[in-house]
Amino acid sequence: MRHRKRGRKLGRNPNHQRALLRNLASALILTERDAEGEDNAPKVKGRIVTTLTKAKEVRPLVEKCVTIACRAIPHQEAAEKLESGAERHSEKWRQWRESEQWQAWNQAMAPAVAARRRLIRLLGDKEAVSVLFDEVAPRFVDRSGGYTRILRLAKPRLGDAGPRALLEFVGQHDRQQRKAVRPAFDTEDSSAEVASAESGTEAGEQS
Repeated sequence: MRHRKRGRKLGRNPNHQRALLRNLASALILTERDAEGEDNAPKVKGRIVTTLTKAKEVRPLVEKCVTIACRAIPHQEAAEKLESGAERHSEKWRQWRESEQWQAWNQAMAPAVAARRRLIRLLGDKEAVSVLFDEVAPRFVDRSGGYTRILRLAKPRLGDAGPRALLEFVGQHDRQQRKAVRPAFDTEDSSAEVASAESGTEAGEQS
C-alpha cells in the first residue's frame, strides 16, 4: 500500500525525478520560442510527445509555473509605466534613480522579479523563464487554470510499447466540433423525379 506517498516514482531516484520533470517542463515551454533557422526547431509550437505517465506527472508543474507568471504580469506592466526611457547611466537616468518615481518602480517591479527567481528555481532554465513571461503567460492572463491538455496517442512507443501522449498548451490546436448539415430536399423536385422514374419503368414494361 502507498498511503501518504504522493506522485509517481518513474523508476528513478528523487533527484533524477526532479531533473526529469524540470527538463520536460522546460522543453514544453521552449517550443514556444522563435526558433526559425535553428537545427532543433520544434515541429509544432506548444506541444511535446512523451509517455502518458510522464505527461500526467509533469502537467501540475507546468500549470504552477504558468500561474506564477500570470500573477506577475500585472506587476510587470505597472512597473513599465513608471520606468524611465533614458539611457542607462546617463544624467537623466541618475536623476530618475534619485526621485520618488524610482522607489515606486522598485516596489512595483519587486513581485515580478521574485516570480522570475522562483521560476528559475523551479525550472532551472533562464531561457525557458523568459519565453514563459514573453510568449506563454500573456495568453493566459484572463484564464484561471487548465492551461494544458493531454491527448493519448494510439500508436505506442517502439521498443517497449509504452503508451504515448501529447502534452500541449490549449488555445492554439483546439478541436472544434461542427454539426453535420442536414440535407434539405425540395418536395416538388423530388415528386417530379419520382413521377418521371415511374413513367420510365412503365414504358419499359409495355415495350
